[in-house]
Amino acid sequence: MITVKAVKTKKEQKEFLDFPLKLYKNNPYYVPPLYSDEKKIFRSDYVYLDQAEAVYFNAYDDTGKIVGRISGIIQRASNEKNNEKRVRFTRFDAIDDQRVADALFDAVEKWAKSKGMDTVCGPLGFSDLEREGLLIEGFNYLATFEEQYNYDYYQRLIENCGYAKEVDWVGFQLRAPKEQNDRLERLSGLMMKKYNLHIGPAKNTKDFIKRYSDGFFEILDSTYVDIYGTVPFTDGMKKMMIDNFKLIVNVKNVMVILDENDRIVCFGIFFPSIAKAVQKSGGHLTVPTLFRLLKAIKQPKVFDLGLIGVLPEYARKGISSLLIAKVIKSMREQNIEHAETNLNLETNSNIINQWKSFDTTQHKRHRCFIKKIDG
Repeated sequence: MITVKAVKTKKEQKEFLDFPLKLYKNNPYYVPPLYSDEKKIFRSDYVYLDQAEAVYFNAYDDTGKIVGRISGIIQRASNEKNNEKRVRFTRFDAIDDQRVADALFDAVEKWAKSKGMDTVCGPLGFSDLEREGLLIEGFNYLATFEEQYNYDYYQRLIENCGYAKEVDWVGFQLRAPKEQNDRLERLSGLMMKKYNLHIGPAKNTKDFIKRYSDGFFEILDSTYVDIYGTVPFTDGMKKMMIDNFKLIVNVKNVMVILDENDRIVCFGIFFPSIAKAVQKSGGHLTVPTLFRLLKAIKQPKVFDLGLIGVLPEYARKGISSLLIAKVIKSMREQNIEHAETNLNLETNSNIINQWKSFDTTQHKRHRCFIKKIDG
């Protein structure tokens, strides 16, 4: 018999946080989130709770051993934006036992009905800044720090609970092309001159944030507004994102393009991969982990592509080609083995077509599932 309990006590919170670390112990592909960040989900002042509410469940077997977990989220900002009554499920982890999955999803669905919701979807977090999507292809590749990794049986467990595909994201591994090609820079240079654009300067990361953070979030909100799973940025979300950027962003790995009034029309950010640096410690910031993080940041071997944004009026004018040229140049200068795109919606042809300039391999696929329930 499987017993599901809503997480209430400190002990239950710790069990919730520790379960995936035990389930994936010694798995060479799983990359945990930072443990200190995950602990924040149980704080009353958690950054997302001004626009959402959440519930957390643990599943136990007959011996009292934890065998699964799941969270349900009502993201009010998203529901209001899309005129929906949805609950998102996230942080689903379980042993390979259908009874466990059935019990956990039943708990989330009952909670959703009690709140007047009519649909459950996921995996989706509070926003697209969290991990999203269930890995369904690419199990033998190291996850990025931003990605969800899970065992292949998860898909079967979820589908057996009545869930079906809503959207897929695809991931690509990019290598700098073997042949030098200056066409991208020439093309973008012509477009920059034609539309009176210029590259925004920045002395260092602090200067970059001071100069461009307001415009950065303005373009994010305008270009990502219709992207699946996104929600408008709150002041708390902006602060959290900036704090994270300070740790790993190097100005040589960012670019902003400005118009004649110094308004941002295009930006691109990529990061050194910290996946292996946090893998060994289970996401705990131990002293050895901090040393590995510093080395990964100063001497990167892999890039994670973060965000690319282009104002709609410039989207089809070839401006973003300069960003792609910069990534390729940085990869060559820093001897980067490859770059990871993270998740691209399979329908987002504009962004996927950008990767044609690289030696490209599609190697991962993540899926978001949906199920209608009686309200």
